[in-house]
Amino acid sequence: MNDKPPPLPKRQPKAYQNTGFLESRDARALRILAEYLEPSSRFRHYKVDDTIVFMGSARLASRETAEEALATAKLAGGDLTIPQRQLELSAYYEAARELAKRLTEWSKGLGEGGRRFLVCTGGGPGIMEAANRGASEARGLNVGLAITLPMEEYQNAHISRELAFSFHYFFMRKFWFAYHAKAVVFFPGGFGTLDELFELLTLLQTGKMRKHLPLVLFGPQYWDEVIGFDALVRNGTIDARDLDLLHRTDSVDDAFDYITQQLAEYALPNPGPTL
Repeated sequence: MNDKPPPLPKRQPKAYQNTGFLESRDARALRILAEYLEPSSRFRHYKVDDTIVFMGSARLASRETAEEALATAKLAGGDLTIPQRQLELSAYYEAARELAKRLTEWSKGLGEGGRRFLVCTGGGPGIMEAANRGASEARGLNVGLAITLPMEEYQNAHISRELAFSFHYFFMRKFWFAYHAKAVVFFPGGFGTLDELFELLTLLQTGKMRKHLPLVLFGPQYWDEVIGFDALVRNGTIDARDLDLLHRTDSVDDAFDYITQQLAEYALPNPGPTL
């Protein structure tokens, strides 16, 4: 005769600890909300109210890396077209790195309470790595808003670990780009950079974004080849004054002077994020 009591039923996890539910279709709203609340909590803890966002291609390499790739291709006797072009484009990597470093040094010298105008990127390689690297070289905190992708998940090594984020939803990531931004610099890039550029232009053009947000297009030769802004004006699909939303330059000095002047005039007297 077995006198042992029957086993107790297995205790089920609480709903907020149920991984199967949290990863299900029914909990999508909770996951979206988490990608708002968790970054908000961390930004508040580290007193981050505003950022300078750097956008650009993940495929551009540093000058050192591009020179090594070209040397390897020469030794192998292969086609030099791509590595030579990569070496030319590495100038944008170095420019982003230098600009981020100078802006970080400038922001650290403001003597303001809290942390002002942190460099913020998408957290990946290329231009994103360059900007995080420049800010890190200036010994400044910087932000990386990385995205998980089917083919890869990459965060560059120069992001401040306190402010390294990983997003599933593109639209929540783009929200955080826009929410704290007080200036945005667009270096040459592909579909992702174009998407981010046109979304911000649309928000500013339509007045849905009420704050003053200077946008810098770095590398006019590239941008004039890729986007026919003048053709948009000529065909009447945008107004000529819409182009005033963009400051075009290929000079780190000019970009630095323009951004710091704009921030001093519009953002320093009005701390805090606004859309």
